[in-house]
Amino acid sequence: MDAELIALATQLGQHLTANGGMIATAESCTGGGIAYTLTEIAGSSRWLDRSFVTYSNLSKVQMLAVKPATLETFGAVSAEVALEMVRGALLYSTANCAVAVTGIAGPDGGSVEKPIGSVFIAWYYKNETATVIRHHFIGNRHQIRTQTVKTALEGLLLQH
Repeated sequence: MDAELIALATQLGQHLTANGGMIATAESCTGGGIAYTLTEIAGSSRWLDRSFVTYSNLSKVQMLAVKPATLETFGAVSAEVALEMVRGALLYSTANCAVAVTGIAGPDGGSVEKPIGSVFIAWYYKNETATVIRHHFIGNRHQIRTQTVKTALEGLLLQH
């Protein structure tokens, strides 16, 4: 495991512990990579509530209440879906903050509008406004997924 990711997860865990926080993750393109990174930290069960790995569109609908119309209109890799995913993660958990990721890690599946490396990351703290940012990461599948995990963790630290 990347030392930088472990350091970020440790820092996030300390922040959540100090503030009585709990986190939930909703992951598509990372396939549970954020949760895996968080659970590398001993004692993470005190601040990690749960993770939703929703790779298929149907799982996004069933587990996170993403609207089928949103998927049809904007596609799974979109700001709109990322926002519905992050809201669903809080709705279906006891966490008070969440992160959601959806993107195209490659090596195929990209388009002119959404090339490989396009990733939407959404962060949401209860009683605050959800934030979503589109990123374009460069590299192979592993590198794109790792950059996504890193950026998601950094955003959680910056958001609050």
